[in-house]
Amino acid sequence: MRTQKVSPVGFDFYFPELDTLVLVECDDEDTVIVRATRDNFSEQRKIRFIRNLAAEGFIPDAFQFYSGSAAGFPEVRWSIDYSWLEIPEAVKRRANRFMGRALVCGILLWIAAMRCVLFSGAVAASASAAKARLNAPLTEAQQSPANRND
Repeated sequence: MRTQKVSPVGFDFYFPELDTLVLVECDDEDTVIVRATRDNFSEQRKIRFIRNLAAEGFIPDAFQFYSGSAAGFPEVRWSIDYSWLEIPEAVKRRANRFMGRALVCGILLWIAAMRCVLFSGAVAASASAAKARLNAPLTEAQQSPANRND
């Protein structure tokens, strides 16, 4: 589990085995809001997560003995939404620049491949014509004066 502080009262966690991002916000001493991107936490795992957060100091110590019931414990609200996730502008620009370069390279490779396909027949035809001219016997006009047998 990785953690990252996102605001003075919020912490961001990632659970790779569940492929879930979690934002924990502590508004005051009595309320903790947990926002997850997926609803794949069991009740037992939610309780352990809240207890671990309290033990590590991310939320108030009153949550160390949290049992999931609302009787006598501060409130923990779980919500499933991903509206809090934002892609930074620098990442968007870098991705757009990469995709632009990939598109240009792909187009250039396609043009080179099409040129090879379209003009390979013409090159082969001209090569066979040149080979035929080399193998053809010389006419009298083409022979050099030293080679003539007059």
